[in-house]
Amino acid sequence: MSGNAPRMRSSLDAVPVFEPGVSRLGAVSHHMNFNENHFAPLPSVLDVVRETAASFNRYPDMLNSELVEGIAGHFDVAPENVAVGGGGAAVLQQLLLAVVDQGNEVVFAWRSFEAYPILSSVAGARQIRVPLSGADQDLEAMLDVITDRTRLVFVCNPNNPTGTAVDHKTLDAFIDRAPEHVLIVLDEAYREFVRAPEIPDGIRRYRDRPNVAVLRTFSKAYGLAGLRVAFTVAHPAVARAVRKTALPFGVTRLAERAALASLRATDELSERVEAIVKERERMLSTLRAQAWPVAQTEANFVWLRLGERSADFDEACQRAGVLVRAFPGEGVRITVGPEPANDIVLSVAAEFAR
Repeated sequence: MSGNAPRMRSSLDAVPVFEPGVSRLGAVSHHMNFNENHFAPLPSVLDVVRETAASFNRYPDMLNSELVEGIAGHFDVAPENVAVGGGGAAVLQQLLLAVVDQGNEVVFAWRSFEAYPILSSVAGARQIRVPLSGADQDLEAMLDVITDRTRLVFVCNPNNPTGTAVDHKTLDAFIDRAPEHVLIVLDEAYREFVRAPEIPDGIRRYRDRPNVAVLRTFSKAYGLAGLRVAFTVAHPAVARAVRKTALPFGVTRLAERAALASLRATDELSERVEAIVKERERMLSTLRAQAWPVAQTEANFVWLRLGERSADFDEACQRAGVLVRAFPGEGVRITVGPEPANDIVLSVAAEFAR
């Protein structure tokens, strides 16, 4: 053997590796690091999954026509405006592959969703990271870095991991001033948890804006994180391109049926979302009473800007049996969990504040 290894793409050298939070300090009783819905699947959804499981020896519908029709009807859009994929990250990748050529630029706030730099690099794009203003996305600064080479801008609303959200006026001004050749992707993975009336609903606003696409997912509020299904709502030319870049059979029949069942279970899901929002607000008020300067969050998590103390807080939570998501040197994201788990984190935060 010559010892020569297969040659990998050199551009992958710059691709960051996703580092999920893992326990290093013993058993973990509560996982509050992945922004999952902690409630068990709805019984009605489980029944549909069990029924569908008997046929998973067959390929799913490659076009996921039934799901596309269901999403279109639920959100009052035309089916040609909908494209689906195997989870939020998959749909983001489809959007990137639909518009980005080698050497084009992708703009996003930082810190924001960890997949943005990874997926942009894999697509061959140059990343333009715009620093947050405190815990907020600075859309004015993002606008300033757009060039003729920019093809896509991610606006994570609410933003992951800070939970802060861009209001109507700020978003509209940004979209109105952005060049028409730039696709603006409103990543609304946490939209169902938004309660502030000034935060826009992208699906209601994209209709007269041809360069806007909206991402939604069934992983968070709908509780289907393990089945991997998400979708984009966009104008037909964009949605058609996104369907072209989809992995064939990327949404399984189990995921499709579960998503459809979830759309039918609106009242049950709303009750669960309200319970999470109620716990979120309790956590916020308690943290503020402990003198933490925590920003208002519109997602299913809270953000503590701990800077260099982030790793220490992470370890303290692990010792207490809770796994949170630390971003060393920046902060800690804490997914809202069941009340006993939240109480553990709040107790750790109280000790930390002292």
